[in-house]
Amino acid sequence: MTSRPNRSPNRSTLLAAGALALAAVGAIPLAAVLAQEPSAPFTVVETGQGFTSLQAAVDAVGEGSGTIAVAPGTHRQCAVQTRGQIAYLASQPGTAVFDGVACEGKAALVLRGRGAEVSGLIFQNMRVADYNGAGIRLEQGNLTVAQSWFRDSQQGILTAGDTSAMLVVDHSTFSRLGTCEGPGGCAHSIYTGQLGLVRVSNSRFEQGRGGHYLKARAGRVEVASNSFDDAAGRATNYMIDLPAGASGQITNNWFVQGQDKENYSAFIAVAAESRENASDGLVVAGNTARFAPGVDRNSVFVADWSGQVRQIADNRLSEGLARYEQR
Repeated sequence: MTSRPNRSPNRSTLLAAGALALAAVGAIPLAAVLAQEPSAPFTVVETGQGFTSLQAAVDAVGEGSGTIAVAPGTHRQCAVQTRGQIAYLASQPGTAVFDGVACEGKAALVLRGRGAEVSGLIFQNMRVADYNGAGIRLEQGNLTVAQSWFRDSQQGILTAGDTSAMLVVDHSTFSRLGTCEGPGGCAHSIYTGQLGLVRVSNSRFEQGRGGHYLKARAGRVEVASNSFDDAAGRATNYMIDLPAGASGQITNNWFVQGQDKENYSAFIAVAAESRENASDGLVVAGNTARFAPGVDRNSVFVADWSGQVRQIADNRLSEGLARYEQR
């Protein structure tokens, strides 16, 4: 996936956009969501029109802005959004499941419109020929994901590179994701290209099946108040990988490294592939990190190939876990 040449927005613009996007997800009146026709699994809330096809509902929003309410049940459908601004909202959070169907050989939702919000949905069993099957594939625009679940797939969320765009993930769960079976490299729970900002908060990563839990090429990251529970992981790698370096913060997270690792040498990796982004502004603070019960080894909390990360403080690290290592 390639990056588009765009001017990076300033931080205040990105943060404001993220706050508005999160507010938009929660602002849909419950009565409007529940008023959808029982026979229609997908309803455009603003018009009340119901559809049996998710793609038809997306096409009905068109160039405009709209909300698609998704009824409870297992939906073996997918959609490609090429226009507009769309919120995909479960009418009852945690009961609407997108299962095993990927559009364009990519994902259940392929997004390249102006922007999208996703709330309350479950994505599972996404597998495609190139081993990049995801619940959501973001190719253009901003994306906010709240209170959603990604499980038993090759990837949870995968994005292209767009330095004018941001990804915000909050209160979501990523389980049994990732693989290193494909010839093109590993898949991960979340894998982002060079976005303007990646913010992940209050979310859970667990039971990885290969690759990293969070891999982000963004110039700025904000990873706060999450749990990375690798105790039942299989052949996993780093819990956070910032392969091109990054500024921002990794704060108040909880990390547990399990026994079955492809690479147990570090919990967090910075600039392991390149120094495209400056890392001297990265703060790693207030985290708790340890090994799972029965795991007896040494590792490094922050492994830094940039030589720039200096703000590592007030982390609670278990015995055998070194605070920092320059590589």
